[in-house]
Amino acid sequence: GNLTAITEFIFLGFFDLQDLRPLLFILVLLIYLVTVIGNSLIVAVTVADLVLQSPMYFFLRNLSVLEICYTSAVIPKTLSDLLSERQAISFLGCAAQMYFFLLFGNSECCLLAVMSYDRYVAICRPLRYSLTMSRKVTVSLAAAVWIAENMVALEQTVAIFTLPFHGPNTIEHFFCDVMPVLKLASSDTSLNDIINALLTVAFIIVPFLLIIASYVGILAAILKMRSGEGRHKAFSTCSTHLITVTLFYGSCFITYMRPSSSGSVDTNRAIALFYTVVTPMFNPIIYSLRNKDVKEALKKLLGWSRT
Repeated sequence: GNLTAITEFIFLGFFDLQDLRPLLFILVLLIYLVTVIGNSLIVAVTVADLVLQSPMYFFLRNLSVLEICYTSAVIPKTLSDLLSERQAISFLGCAAQMYFFLLFGNSECCLLAVMSYDRYVAICRPLRYSLTMSRKVTVSLAAAVWIAENMVALEQTVAIFTLPFHGPNTIEHFFCDVMPVLKLASSDTSLNDIINALLTVAFIIVPFLLIIASYVGILAAILKMRSGEGRHKAFSTCSTHLITVTLFYGSCFITYMRPSSSGSVDTNRAIALFYTVVTPMFNPIIYSLRNKDVKEALKKLLGWSRT
């Protein structure tokens, strides 16, 4: 009986917040709706407006799709659990949730690196921009991110869920993240730990270093510009991406690069809610407030333009 494979997991993420669940449900639902509607509007305007057909906006459209998918991998189930007395998920459901969470999260890391390279070419190699970032190249880069991350997420999920799980089955989290699930495996997970560490380096650290390298080159090019207007324009085209990178990687580093034993349950839950719920909401807000072309396209799409 002790060797019976478990068929479901129980989330303990909101077990101690019985009285706050209704309020938390409303808050998370509102943020989720803002995230989905806002990012959907970004996708719509970058498809419909002829001004927004450059590689930068093509990648922004992909980023918005990723944000919708990334938050949707976790939040609908979380909302359901906040209204339920028993926060359970089936074994296969947990595997599916982890796969999609890894797919969209890792893809965002790589796509942000691709977007920084696009800005590097635009500012540091403007005469070669149309050739270097041609339609074929941009589509190939985006497709490579999606295909590669699909393979990695699938392999990582299979490697975890083919381990034996005989109990306990309580996950100290509100969704099926890698480490909380891996702790419940009934066999040695040292190989999985090594694989996870290597994947963290490959899909979080390396893209981040590429972003840093791109912005070092961008900063050097901006400082060499004689025109103050040119420096301001170059910086403004990068500032929205820098803010997005700071929010996304800041939460990633706090979550995955610190010792697993550090942080209380409340702190870990708050950080997880931030990077799964709050961060994806900021993408459309940042780009709609700080990008003149996107603001004008949104006004036209919503019928607010005076022209």
